[in-house]
Amino acid sequence: MPLAPQGINYRDEGAGAPVLLVHGWCMSSAVWELQRSALCRAHRMIAPDLRGHGASVMPPTGIGGFAGYADDIACLVEHLDLRDMTLVGWSLGAQVLLRAYPRLRERTAGLVLVGATPRFTAAAHFPWGLHPDEARGMALKVRRSLNRALEGFRGRMFTDDELNAPEAADRVAAVLASVLPPSTAAALDGLEALMEEELLAEARRVDCPTLIMHGDRDRICRPEAGRWLADAIPGSELVWYEGCGHAPFLSRPERFNADLLRFMESLHAGH
Repeated sequence: MPLAPQGINYRDEGAGAPVLLVHGWCMSSAVWELQRSALCRAHRMIAPDLRGHGASVMPPTGIGGFAGYADDIACLVEHLDLRDMTLVGWSLGAQVLLRAYPRLRERTAGLVLVGATPRFTAAAHFPWGLHPDEARGMALKVRRSLNRALEGFRGRMFTDDELNAPEAADRVAAVLASVLPPSTAAALDGLEALMEEELLAEARRVDCPTLIMHGDRDRICRPEAGRWLADAIPGSELVWYEGCGHAPFLSRPERFNADLLRFMESLHAGH
């Protein structure tokens, strides 16, 4: 796979209107494996590894918060000269796209926010995040053992009965097993960005067609955060995944892919 400026690794497959997918915390471009076949039939699919994740370089000065992630995404888009694209961000990746959006606006046809929140931790003005003590506990677990922390985090991504079907459980396990974990330093830097930054103002400034896709039993980015985004972004569409947690694109890929393709087709219907 090629490297973009700033040492960013990315997958680039298919042809047609481009769709760029940005993964979440401690994941990589490999997490979109169940979307590849459906998207690449008629679209160009670009999936980067965020800095310090997958095969992308970890800068010696650290991640640099959402601003660092967002600059890499913008540089990749400009490097590939992507236009009329659909941006898809999951969890932390959705926040990265909200930060990068002003720089990408003229190249963007539509925005898709999956399991997203404009603020990861709760505050008086935004009570629909994790309690700060819970986020600090995550950081402590990462310092003790990244592998154990990620095992616990991945367990919380799904509801207790979401992967009851053996086929679904095996499929999700195979995808997650293909994700190369980041270093402890990259994991902690990303978690610090999640704990400290908020993007409420940035979300309110989104002015392109937007699809919000959220599990109605998400324990990581609460459903109320998805509702807040739908209310904050004018004309946005909110799609609930009943009985799903934080990663409906893994547990319900067929429906997720169909919903995403429908949205993308609506963006390009007049072209």
